[in-house]
This record gives sequence, C-alpha cells and structure tokens, in this order.
Amino acid sequence: MKLVRIGPARTISAMETVVKPIPQLARAFEARGRSLYLVGGCVRDSLLSLPVSDYDCTTDAPPDEIKHLVHAAGADSVYAVGERFGTIGAIFVDQRVEITTYRTETYTAGDRKPHVEFGATLEDDLSRRDFTINAMARPALGGDLVDPYGGQADLAAGLVRAVGIPDERFREDPLRLLRGVRFVAQFSFTLEPKTRESIARNCATLQTISAERIAQEMNKILLARQPGGAVRQLCELGLMPWIVPEFLDLRKEAAGGARHKDNFSHTLMVLDRTPPVLTVRWGALLHDIAKPRVMAVEEDEVHFYGHEQMGREMASRILRRLRFDRATSDRVAHIVALSGRGNSYDGDWTDGAVRRFVREAGDALEDLFMLSRADVTSRRIERVRAAEQRVADLQARCAQLDAEADLARLRPPIDGLELMELFGREPGPWIRPIKDRLLTMVLDGDLAPDDKESAIAIARAMLEDGPQEV
Repeated sequence: MKLVRIGPARTISAMETVVKPIPQLARAFEARGRSLYLVGGCVRDSLLSLPVSDYDCTTDAPPDEIKHLVHAAGADSVYAVGERFGTIGAIFVDQRVEITTYRTETYTAGDRKPHVEFGATLEDDLSRRDFTINAMARPALGGDLVDPYGGQADLAAGLVRAVGIPDERFREDPLRLLRGVRFVAQFSFTLEPKTRESIARNCATLQTISAERIAQEMNKILLARQPGGAVRQLCELGLMPWIVPEFLDLRKEAAGGARHKDNFSHTLMVLDRTPPVLTVRWGALLHDIAKPRVMAVEEDEVHFYGHEQMGREMASRILRRLRFDRATSDRVAHIVALSGRGNSYDGDWTDGAVRRFVREAGDALEDLFMLSRADVTSRRIERVRAAEQRVADLQARCAQLDAEADLARLRPPIDGLELMELFGREPGPWIRPIKDRLLTMVLDGDLAPDDKESAIAIARAMLEDGPQEV
C-alpha cells in the first residue's frame, strides 16, 4: 500500500452520500443539545481514502439517552453492545453504528476490565485510546478535525504511535500489543521507536489475554496485504511465544552444520505469496511447522521425513489451543497434511492417482492449489515458472476428470452390507480390504461403478486367496 499524504482536514459532507444515518443521527443529537462525533477507525480510514464499513461515534449523552435518540433518528434496531461501558449499537437498514458516551477508564493491575466513569470531555475520551491514528474525532455534521495527539501527522508519516505513555496504554489492554503490529501490516506503516520498545518490554503481558481475542487479531494480521513482515515482527518483539511458540523452532539449524533451506524465511515468503484467504494463510504459516521436529541429516543431506503428517497433528493442536472452531481447525490441518502433494506432480500420475488426490483433498482442493503456487520461493525464475506450470497442469487434469465423472460420488459397485449378505459373514475387518480394492479399481478406470458381477468375482477371489481375518 502506498503511503498516503494527507492534506487539510476534510469536512464530513464528503461522507454524507455514503453514510446516510450519520447526518440524521447528528441532527437528532443536536436537537437535544448533545454533541456527536465520528471517532476512531472510521475517521482514520476516511483520511486514508479507504472504504469505511462500520461507524463508531462518541457523545456527551449518557447511554439511556443514546437509546432514545437513535430510536428517534429512525434506527431499525437498537442493541446494548456494551451498555455498562457506555456503548449502544444501532442498525440503519444494513449500516451498523456504535455510539459511546465520553468516558474515562482506570484499571486495576492484572484486570483488563476497567472502572468506567462518564461525564468526561471529548479530549479525555480520546486520551484513553490506543494509538494516535485512532484518537481523532470529527463532528458528525461537519467541522474541524479534533486531533490532540497528532494522529493526522502520524498518518502522513506512516507511523503507529501509542497515545501518551506507551507502557500505560499496553498495560491497560495487552491486546494492543498485537493491534499495533496489525496496523503496521494493514497500512504498511512503521512502529514509532518508543512504541516499539514498549511492545517488546511488555510482550509477556500478552499471556493474560484470552486465546479467542489473540486468534481474532492474528486472523486480521494474516489477512493483511503483506503478513510475512508482521509475523517476523511478532517474533522479534517477543510476542510469538504467546501465540504460536512452535513457529520459533523454524529457525533451528541442522546438526553438524549441514546446509538446508531457511524454513523460517521461506514460510514468511510463502505467506506473502498466498492470496488473502484465511485458511490458506494459516496453512501457509503452519505448512512446515513440523520440520524442526523431524529434521535428520544423512550423508550431509538434510531430510524432513513425515513432516506433513506430523504437521497435521501440530496444526490441529495449535488451532484448538487458539479456540478455533472445529471446521476451520480441521481444514487447515488437512491443508498442511497435503501441502506438498501439488508440487510433487510430475505429469506421470495416472488418472486414478489424480482422482485419489481430488477425493483426498475434498473441498480444500482450491486452497491447496493456492498454497502450492505460493510454496516455491526459489530465486531462479525458471524454477518458479516450472513449478507454477506443474500446478496449473494438475489443476487442469483435475477439472477434466471432474467433468468426466462426479468424483465425489464414485463408489465400489457393492457395499459392506451387500458383501455380508453375499458371503454370509458377520461385520468385521475383512470388509475394508475388499472395498478399498474395488474403489481403487473404479478410480483407475479398471472397474465400472455399476459392474456388480465383476465386483463380486473380485471379492470372492480375495476371500479365497488371502487371509480372511485381520
């Protein structure tokens, strides 16, 4: 993202055509003698000429009065998103607006929940915010930008600077340690030196934050335009031990000084090469996570045998620890387990091998193709192009075979119940080898899915030739 140089403060009229609720809200508040200011991210993003989706406002009206005024302004629904902290939310058609009473906060050591007092001024309210670029306000009906901490200048300079004393801001809410890195990643900004020093100094306080909140910030970091640099900063600032400590092991070197690819730098490059799809970005972050655990040196060559399968287990544990839902955790673990398959394609795969790959990938197939294209970080352009062509060829073959048959519905001509009935046997481990053999023959095109007669003959031969109990 290019650094945006910001000119004189704009009036709110430029936003009125985009955000219809804001002027009508402001007029309702003004009619009662109350102030209403746009504040925080919506002001920051509008100054950066970025799209604004949700709007935060602040006011001198208490929460009960806010509820009355948003109803009067025609809100479709009103909800108490954090009423005891002074915040009331409202929906106008499909536009969300949250309005918070001016407030001051005091914190007890070790407790992230503040003691809130209303009746503060706008300037007092802005003083409690995290970074200067988020501590600006603008009158909702137009007027001068309120910017007591130099947020506009920091936007122009591309700096993320804590409001006031950095240590105090981060001790109030240690999640701000991650938010600082996230803003750097989202806007291609730089941490102001004292703010950076404070983040490193207070890094261990991140362990007091819930796994869910850490995961939410990590998702935003990973979906930034260039997440690799942000992940590097998480490691350099001492934050990664409280997020994914296993990631730091990627810096491990092989015994005896044997040379191998720098797995740490490679992973950061892969991250930057992937599209902003959350499961793909997490898959990229974790696709080599197990390599340090399985690293082996044989005749001065470094090997990572079985790292994909161990990586599956590690990825699953990591995401469960961060309280991800089961579907996301399973999908990322599945991507990690299959992460090397796409780039191992050499054109000699049989149709059956391609079909098996598609079936094994399931609905993560497109995610795997995205990761496979990114997972070639050679400096030799011809190697990168050759790898990309292999993935493109595999993708084309998958599409061709998918057009020829509904792969997800391919089944052996006879199932387990039919096998038990045909041979008069009880359920048991004798069924699985027969079903696997029949399915493989179907996938390879050696057996038609509806050829029951041949399938029965094959099953009978297997029962006669091999051990019948496992």
